[in-house]
Amino acid sequence: MRSYFKRFNAPKTVAIALAVGVVFCGAPQSADAQVTAFKQAVAETGSRDEGIAKFYRNQNFEGVWTGTSDIHSARRSALLNALRHAGDHGLPTNRYDADALERQMRNARSARDLGVLEVEMTRVFLSYARDIQSGALIPSKVVSAIKREVAYTDRTALMAGFLSSQPAAYLRSLAPRTMEYSALMKQKMLLQEQARNGGWGPAVKASSLKPGASGASVLTLRNRLMAMGYLHRSNAKTYDKAMTAAVKAFQKAHGLNVDGNAGSSTIKEINKTIDARLRSVLVAMERERWLNKDRGTRHILVNIPDFTAKIVDDGRVTFETRSVVGANKSDRPTPEFSDTMTHMVINPSWYVPRSIIVNEYLPALKRNPNAVGHIEITDRRGRRVNRSAANFAQYSARNFPYSMRQPPSSRNALGLVKFMFPNKYNIYLHDTPAKNLFSREVRAYSHGCVRLRDPFDFAEALLAKQEADPMGFFKSQLRTGRESRVNLETPVPVHIIYRTAYTDARGNLNFRRDIYGRDAQIWKALQKAGVELGTVQG
Repeated sequence: MRSYFKRFNAPKTVAIALAVGVVFCGAPQSADAQVTAFKQAVAETGSRDEGIAKFYRNQNFEGVWTGTSDIHSARRSALLNALRHAGDHGLPTNRYDADALERQMRNARSARDLGVLEVEMTRVFLSYARDIQSGALIPSKVVSAIKREVAYTDRTALMAGFLSSQPAAYLRSLAPRTMEYSALMKQKMLLQEQARNGGWGPAVKASSLKPGASGASVLTLRNRLMAMGYLHRSNAKTYDKAMTAAVKAFQKAHGLNVDGNAGSSTIKEINKTIDARLRSVLVAMERERWLNKDRGTRHILVNIPDFTAKIVDDGRVTFETRSVVGANKSDRPTPEFSDTMTHMVINPSWYVPRSIIVNEYLPALKRNPNAVGHIEITDRRGRRVNRSAANFAQYSARNFPYSMRQPPSSRNALGLVKFMFPNKYNIYLHDTPAKNLFSREVRAYSHGCVRLRDPFDFAEALLAKQEADPMGFFKSQLRTGRESRVNLETPVPVHIIYRTAYTDARGNLNFRRDIYGRDAQIWKALQKAGVELGTVQG
């Protein structure tokens, strides 16, 4: 018996060139018998997966991989090449196992072998295509707070697209085409190469260092900053101006207070290993695949661990402000999802969420009916409740019958404006009277909504598309003191994301702390699926 892919003697007249020419012990099978055996194997093997079975029924069980034409050869070659480079994308290569697939091709000895191989190649293609296009994990199954709705291409459409295209080009087109994905992939490979070449050197053994310092720890810090690319080659023995500038650059790229002092937070981040940084990059690439869709010519991007909100126009950040996000306590962390901003409310009322009413305000009211006096208490008909006549002690979290509202004012919890993208999580962007929080390095204090440092400027940037004098219009509404809704003539997509690794406009890596521990969970799931760091020489 001969391997089908090593030697092929098939008559050119055979309509479906599958296993023709495969010689069995004894007399060779007829072409018709081989075609029948092939189709039977395709039908039987494909029946284990209804989607694949349907595809081959529509194909009359004919092969798309195992023929002898140039296009069949191109498909096999393109698939094997893509699978061998799956690790470049941080995908679990053991799911596809190009070596095993190639062995199966070499060992094909019969029409039935080829039928089984045909289905296996389709299964592997669909698995790889789904993973590289939309992610290897289902986000909500890894972290419940990730509410992102991943866009999955129908498997029939994937096969149709592949069969109607140039194979290698189609496979290349499946990965996210964003500049961010390409930049992350490039940085991943640079980190892997540096890790294999010795990494960034020893960790800095000091709790903190300041300009003017000297000694072994300063030399270690100097060498590590050089290895990371923040400091040009230097023989300095002290913490000089050049090192101070390098520390500032490092701090900016890692979301730290930029003061040039290598304090405890800075030392901790400087001492993070290449492997730790690679994990963040690999997770970021997976997250980029989850968001592999048109984000909108104009869109709003809120990166939770970066504590920023940005307006992006045609791929360029045109507005940016600091933000405060949900605290890392029970139900307060900000969820991840996308929706569409439709309007803003100027001079908003704050309708207190039920969770805050029963968990925070009800216990206070039980102790003192005049507690939280800045909040109105209303019954089901909207009538204000007389606190002195109410017996709050009789109520529990389950049966408390009232609603609570804070009227518009400069002291309102929402400040003077909120930006609405109606969603079932009751999350929105808003002003806040607690301005002091924006100066902090870690800004996770809210009940889940996103507070903005510069909400008026944010409003102006949004209204600039529809008002000749956007700030003048905004302030005229503000001066009325009345709650008013202003619709956005063109709604704006909002993407609340969580990236501890991302690149700037120049393609340089930035890192942020995993404030909710979500990336650690995702990395654990990726590792379980078979994703490897790729920092060890084979």
